[in-house]
Amino acid sequence: MFKTLLKPLLMLLVLVPGLALASDPGTVAAQSGNEAEVVWQAIQQGAEGRTVSESEFHAQLINPQDERLLPFRSDILAPGMALALFGMIAVFAAFIAVNGISKLHHGFSGKMVYRWSKADVAIHWLGAIPCLLLIVTGLTLLAGRLIIEPYLGQQAFATMAAFAKPVHDYMAIPFMLGWLLMTVKWAKNQIPAKYDLDWFLVVGGYINFGPFKGKHPDAGFANAGEKVWFWTFALCGAIIAVSGVILLFPEYVEPSRNLSLLALIVHASAAIIVTAFSIVHIFMATVMSEGGMECMVSGYCDENWAKQHHNVWYDEIKADGTLKYKE
Repeated sequence: MFKTLLKPLLMLLVLVPGLALASDPGTVAAQSGNEAEVVWQAIQQGAEGRTVSESEFHAQLINPQDERLLPFRSDILAPGMALALFGMIAVFAAFIAVNGISKLHHGFSGKMVYRWSKADVAIHWLGAIPCLLLIVTGLTLLAGRLIIEPYLGQQAFATMAAFAKPVHDYMAIPFMLGWLLMTVKWAKNQIPAKYDLDWFLVVGGYINFGPFKGKHPDAGFANAGEKVWFWTFALCGAIIAVSGVILLFPEYVEPSRNLSLLALIVHASAAIIVTAFSIVHIFMATVMSEGGMECMVSGYCDENWAKQHHNVWYDEIKADGTLKYKE
């Protein structure tokens, strides 16, 4: 009973000295007899206080939307992030265990065809490495209480989160730069073509059994799957960048509390989509497609790989005389 009475009195002592309530006393339940409750109700109804902050929104003491949207972050977005990462890894691991990888039917030719410039390779890794670090640190910050703390304990999670926060903040800048350069420089090769639909109908030729086995659908410089990934990355990357700026630099953006909360929600939502697609992209480039990883290491690809996976592009550069081999 004593604790029940003490709690509102302490709240009153904390709130009353720092508040100059600008609400109409008639709008709150003054007749309740509990002054702390009266103050709290006044704040909920938009009462303003005094502060040394010069922000446009400094007088708003609380955001009534917090209690509605924050559970969405913990109950939906946190498990969604964990599922996007570990779920997609599990799906692809199972798929490769059953299907196997996509091998070059005619083996490696030994002839390396020029595909990416050194600048393109640098831009790719400028975006890719920060992206991977952002996924790992973002998972820690968003879903750490769900997937880390129950197994490693509160102290371990706190240490990991303290490390993840500055890494996440600092990696945001090179990620945004890489995203911008990739989006602008590579968009010309990502325009949908008529043959892209056929690519999807045979799952890109990566299925090693049934009616799909041995199929090699037409593909230009980028196949249909890569185009979907590119435009998803371009759109979600823009959302992540804009919302990230709001979260990183509130002193310059001066967002309202509603905007800050919205930025947090859309930032995490877009990150979940990018995480799922990134796992697909990584598996396709490093494990699923024999010879595919070489493209973003040296900028060259094996000639048989080009013929099998990007035949339209290979035929074009051969026909116009721009086909160039590694010396």
